[in-house]
Amino acid sequence: MRKAIQFYQEKLDINKDLLFLLVIGGLYSLGIFLSNTFVNIYLWKQSGDYITIAIYNLAIYLFQPATFILAGKLAKKVDRVIVLRLGVIFLSIFFLSVLLIGEQASKYNFLLGSLLGIGYGFYWLAFNVLTFEITEPETRDFFNGFLGVLQSFGGMIGPLLAGIIIARMEANIGYTTIFTISFILFILAVACSFFLNRRRAEGSFHFRRILQERHHNKNWRRILYAHTFQGLREGIFAFIISIWVFLITQSEFSLGMFNLVLSGLSFVFYFIATKFIKNKLRKKAILLGGLILFFSTFIILFNLGYVQLIIYAVFIGIAYPIINVPYVSMTYDVIGKAWKAKEMRVEYIVVRELFVNLGRVGSIVLFLGAVMLFPAKQVIPVLLIILGSGHLIIYFFVKNIYLGTKQKKEVLIKDQITDEKNR
Repeated sequence: MRKAIQFYQEKLDINKDLLFLLVIGGLYSLGIFLSNTFVNIYLWKQSGDYITIAIYNLAIYLFQPATFILAGKLAKKVDRVIVLRLGVIFLSIFFLSVLLIGEQASKYNFLLGSLLGIGYGFYWLAFNVLTFEITEPETRDFFNGFLGVLQSFGGMIGPLLAGIIIARMEANIGYTTIFTISFILFILAVACSFFLNRRRAEGSFHFRRILQERHHNKNWRRILYAHTFQGLREGIFAFIISIWVFLITQSEFSLGMFNLVLSGLSFVFYFIATKFIKNKLRKKAILLGGLILFFSTFIILFNLGYVQLIIYAVFIGIAYPIINVPYVSMTYDVIGKAWKAKEMRVEYIVVRELFVNLGRVGSIVLFLGAVMLFPAKQVIPVLLIILGSGHLIIYFFVKNIYLGTKQKKEVLIKDQITDEKNR
């Protein structure tokens, strides 16, 4: 009887942590989507050039992996929930800095990007490690799917609300308002983190050993290379499309509508993907999503207008859930069955993020070199075609990943993590 009570108590704790982690993820998504898209536009309106925006984004992707390594070391010595709080606090400092600097923000683009990168690094290291520990293979698709739903909801409400606020308020008051709201949302996320159970890790930080593990584990090597190509697409697509929407419409409200269409469809398709994409269909779904993402780029290359951009939003709103739900779950399963996953789970997350950001940095460095040497209007479409193939190339790495049946090793990992929590 006592064992049965303890079993259900442990399950209740895990479910509580899962729910609070989803709430934190939802608050984070709403805060970021409300403002971060418009930071690029805010900087563009002050500078009017692609290089300023690219350097801002480059700073994000340089400081994010560096912070991941620091956060990984901290996660082995202190409670990982504290690392999560550090991330949210730095994100709050970022928006507070934007508020204080105001109309001089474009002159401090690298500083602002570095603050955001540090915030991302602490937040995502802790969030990803907690996701790995709190979810199990049976609950990962649900968690990733529902998190995608929350992210899509934030993507619908955030930019549209921000666009309406900016359009109706004079000068930069609208921007000040949305940055303030984001600041408050991150404070709420910090408050929610106090409801998570404390989670400590033991041992030293073996970053180099897990980096070298790709020479011994084919699945690990393939998933890392896949993440590099994921980063190649994300690097410049993160800001180019938003700027194009604004340049064509000269309206923040139109940018909000663009994101509403994109995230609205993602909201629906994350539900569908979570329900129908099971283990046997993961690789086919990744291929389908990659094909849609790649060919959708051609919609906006030859006859660029707001209608074409909305059609593009429709396609990528459908594609991202199809690829992300199985891809993220497969990544965690590869880590779960890797060498010493229990002891080295933090290092696996750090190395994975390093490879994603290598792709992002490479993408932006290539973009900066291209726009310095050639006219932006001519070279950007070429870059979009080349780098837009990143998610399609993912498939050619994951198609050879074979996880086999559920191993006892992974069950033991979950049991050991539960024991750690109860100490």
